Amino acid sequence: MLRLLASSLFLCVASQLAAAFTDGLLPNGNFELGPKPKEMKGTQVIGRNAIPQWQITGFVEYIQWGQKQGDMLLVVPEGSYAVRLGNDASIKQKVKLSKGMRYSLTFSAARTCAQEERLNVSASPESGVLPMQTMYSSNGWDSYAWAWLAKSDEVEVVIHNPSVSEDPACGPLIDSVAIKQLIPPRRTNTNVLKNGGFEEGPYILPNTTWGVVIPPHIEDDHSPLPGWMVESLKAVRYLDADDFSVPRGRRAVELLAGKESAIAQVVRTVPGRRYALAFAVGDAGNACEGSLQVEAFAGEHTMMVPYESKGKGGWKRAVLRFTATAARTRVVFWSSNYNTRSDDLSSLCGPVLDDVSLVSVRYRKLA
Repeated sequence: MLRLLASSLFLCVASQLAAAFTDGLLPNGNFELGPKPKEMKGTQVIGRNAIPQWQITGFVEYIQWGQKQGDMLLVVPEGSYAVRLGNDASIKQKVKLSKGMRYSLTFSAARTCAQEERLNVSASPESGVLPMQTMYSSNGWDSYAWAWLAKSDEVEVVIHNPSVSEDPACGPLIDSVAIKQLIPPRRTNTNVLKNGGFEEGPYILPNTTWGVVIPPHIEDDHSPLPGWMVESLKAVRYLDADDFSVPRGRRAVELLAGKESAIAQVVRTVPGRRYALAFAVGDAGNACEGSLQVEAFAGEHTMMVPYESKGKGGWKRAVLRFTATAARTRVVFWSSNYNTRSDDLSSLCGPVLDDVSLVSVRYRKLA
C-alpha cells in the first residue's frame, strides 16, 4: 500500500514537472486562483506569496471582471480575474526550461488610467521594455510577445511596471501569461527566407480574437517571430487561422500602422543572380475595409501591391523579380496606408502578409 502511494505521488510530481515544459499558460497564469480574504486589503494584495504560484512586490491589486474604477468598467479578457500592477509593482514566477533554447512570453495587458505606460519584462538575465502607448485591439486589450534565450534550466520570469504616479493603483491590468518554445527556422532549397509562412511564432491564447502584438525594434536573434525583425515605430500583429482570415497555413502577420509597421529579414544572395520574391497580400476578415497596400523591398528594388478590401477576408499573390547586387539582401515589407476598422475607427488595422518565399530563378521559375 505504501509503495502504491509512493508511486502515485511520484507520478503526480513528475506530471507537474513535465507540465512546466509544455507550451501554454504558466501555472495559475490566468490568475483564477486568488489570495485568501485575509491577504486582501480592499483590492490590494497583501503578502509576497498571496497569489498562488506567483511572488509579488509593490502595489498589486486582484481585479474581478466587471469591477468599476470611477465610471470605468474593468474588463478581464480571459476568465474572471486579473492583476493590476500599480507603482513599481511586479509579478514573477520561476519556470523550468531547456537551457540553450529560445522561448517567447505572451501575456495580455490593458491600460487603465495612465496613458504613457510601459512594462519591463525579463527572464533572468535577459530583459526588455514593451511600450503600451498605442492599443491596437477594439476591446482595450492586447496580447504582447517577447522572446529570449534560456541561459539556464530555471529562469525567473518577471513582469514589472516601473512607473510611479500620484495614484498608486494607476497601472496596467495583466492576464493570461504563457510561454512557448520557439523552434529555430531553417532555409530550404525552395526558399532562401526563414519562416516565410510565419508558422513559427509566439503562443496565441485560445478563444481570443485579437492575435498577438509583436512590439517594434525587435531584432531577429531574439524575435518572437523567428527569422524576422520588427524594425519600425509601431508593432505588427501575429494572427491565427482560428480567428482571422489567413492566406495559407495557420499563421500570418498583419501590418498595422502604415510605414511605421514593418518587418525585415536579411538573406544571402549571389550578386548578378536573378531572384523572385513571392508573397500573398490580403485582409484578415476583421472589418479592415478600403484601400490596403503593401510595399515590398529587396535591396534597391521595390514593388507596390494594392488590395481593395471588403473586410471579410481574401488575398492575392504578387512577385517581385530582381537581380541581386550584393552578397546580402535586405527584404522589407510595410503598409503604405494607415487604416482603421470600419466598426471601430479607433482600432488600427492593415494588410495581411503571408506565404513569403525568395528563390533563385536559376533553379526554379514562378508562375
